[in-house]
Amino acid sequence: MRSYLPSELSAHQRHDYLLSTIGPRPIAWVSTINEDGIVNLAPFSFFNIFGSNPVTLIFSPARRVKDNSTKHTLQNSGNIKECVVNIVSYDLVGQMVLSSTEYPDGVDEFSKIGLTAEPSDLVKPPRVKEAPAQYECVVKQIIHTGEEGGAGNLIICEVLKMHFREDIFTEDDKIDPLKVDTVARMGGLWYTRAKEGLFQIHNPKGHNNIGFEGIPEFIRNSEIYTANNLSELAKYEALPTVEEVNEFIVSDYFKGRTQHWHLKYKIAENWSQHLITEGKVKEAWCFILAAMKDN
Repeated sequence: MRSYLPSELSAHQRHDYLLSTIGPRPIAWVSTINEDGIVNLAPFSFFNIFGSNPVTLIFSPARRVKDNSTKHTLQNSGNIKECVVNIVSYDLVGQMVLSSTEYPDGVDEFSKIGLTAEPSDLVKPPRVKEAPAQYECVVKQIIHTGEEGGAGNLIICEVLKMHFREDIFTEDDKIDPLKVDTVARMGGLWYTRAKEGLFQIHNPKGHNNIGFEGIPEFIRNSEIYTANNLSELAKYEALPTVEEVNEFIVSDYFKGRTQHWHLKYKIAENWSQHLITEGKVKEAWCFILAAMKDN
């Protein structure tokens, strides 16, 4: 048995050990708005329900461990005192992770990650239309647990209105957990899915990426790629260069999979999707761009 006082561990170790053992944690995908009308959307796994009369949700945008800075969600919740808590299903997990990117101020995050901003009925921030459940909330209280990196900020919300997608209900008006198919957070890169258990997904790197807006329209409209596939493509910070695509075209890997090139788009879609699921996103982009180049 390893035993520690919290003070004996670094902030990073405490964060890692706690998140790796306290889980699975449900994810609050929170939309807020600032005084200028700019919408922010961000995920938080320090989240749960704490009462049903009144309906009370609490989530915590903790101070960043790396530099002790605070997040837009905390600032907006303190100023506007309204938010929407959206629930994450597996088919949205890629876009949820993509929304953890710290985009510059003024970026339309809903468009950037390929979501629909649905106007709320009682609060200013919009809802995520695609989410299986959406809770319009008023912020009742914010409790700051500390002033150093890693400190929590408990945002206590009262739910004013609840929205549930029609397709998650059974015939007797119960909500089917398999249809909701929620995703919860574990430690490191690990998540868990209501239907199937553990899986890993990488967080986007840096402070920017091409987003859904940077994906060619014919790819976004493809019937082959899922939203999670597109999210992996959207995480890429910059498309492969012409030189990298040309090098890929003459590779044995590419030549061996394109003998029937009259079916090039179908081939490109299927093989690039296969590469995405293997985590080879750069190769997937090269495959797609090679098909475009040959057109």
